[in-house]
Amino acid sequence: MALALRPPRVPKPKSGLPSHYHESFLEKKGPRDRDYKKFWAGLQGLTLYFYNSYRDSQYMEKLDLGVFVKLTDESPWGSSHDPGTHFCLVLRHQEIKFKVESLESREMWKGFILTVVELRVPSNLTLLPGHLYMMAEALAKEEARRALEMPSCFLKVSRLEAQLLLERHPECGNLLLRPSGDGAGGVSVSTLQTLNGTPVVQHYKVKREGPKYVIDVKEPFSCTSLDAVVNYFVSHSNKKLMPFLLDDDYEKVIGYVEADKENGESVWVTASAPSAPSAPGPGPAPPRGGPKQLPPSSIAPVSSQDKLPPLLNQDENYVIPTGDAPAANYVNQDVPSPSRPVVPKPRKLAMFQAKPPIVPMSEPKKGLNSGLARKLAVSSAQAFSSPTTAVLGGYKREQPGLGNPWCR
Repeated sequence: MALALRPPRVPKPKSGLPSHYHESFLEKKGPRDRDYKKFWAGLQGLTLYFYNSYRDSQYMEKLDLGVFVKLTDESPWGSSHDPGTHFCLVLRHQEIKFKVESLESREMWKGFILTVVELRVPSNLTLLPGHLYMMAEALAKEEARRALEMPSCFLKVSRLEAQLLLERHPECGNLLLRPSGDGAGGVSVSTLQTLNGTPVVQHYKVKREGPKYVIDVKEPFSCTSLDAVVNYFVSHSNKKLMPFLLDDDYEKVIGYVEADKENGESVWVTASAPSAPSAPGPGPAPPRGGPKQLPPSSIAPVSSQDKLPPLLNQDENYVIPTGDAPAANYVNQDVPSPSRPVVPKPRKLAMFQAKPPIVPMSEPKKGLNSGLARKLAVSSAQAFSSPTTAVLGGYKREQPGLGNPWCR
């Protein structure tokens, strides 16, 4: 029974990073390593990533090719013959040795590294036409990446605008890149520093020579990218120069344009901030739309002595007596007590006056003079039957006595 052929295993693409320009196995030996260590390596942009396996998406080490110096062919230690499987990558501060499986693999790695660093396909290597075509594709991708990847401190401003930005926003940095005024594709670097309280503005010219940027100073320095130009100024100024990172330009105060009534010119007016409302007191909040309540401090306290007495019933029109002494018991109800006055209780008005009580004639006691007793009886009768005199309209009118029992 024939076995089905399995397709060749293809390395999975790295999910954490974009696709590499070139990738294969590399054995690496750094300055502090005693022996070579095998990695799966991939080239992307100006960075060389190293993985434990081609299945891994997280790299273990990386090398920055922005400080590239040169590539050399390295012979094994103790041998004068070059088998074509070793080469050395020389950077600015270190040298890393590599070992590959074949001469073709070494030429491929050297060709891709020189392509992304110099932005051109090398012509002095032993390469096949297919290899040259792959490097040309990598060159186009790298040029597109660099065109979109500009330093954050690169601003499209003029020389004067750059100086004003550095002066007005010193907290954002003191180094920025701007387009050069010569129109040759170069850039200019503007810096601002303070010397004894006086701002000092300096401008540097960076020329574009092919794929590289050359800083035009006393000893010209070549860089592979604008990021390398920024790093050069930062490192050579002992980190006194920092890239200018301008924050988002948002206004903090509301303003508007208003015409001046005197001269008719338009002026910019800043709106005044509304005053913050006072914090409510501990008392209850006033109802919405209702009358405002006075604060408790404005209401004078009422003492118990100032409180008004309760209202009396209107149907009972009584006068409160000043004392609780019992009323005097007199026969005719006409003689008040000489010691304490008694306020009489008023009575309700009636249609007719009430009849006075009939007081019987007292008989004279025995032993008294009959003439004297007869006079007393006559005087008592005259007191009850005496007419009442009323003044009406200035005339006196006599009415019969109401107390006379014989007057009906």
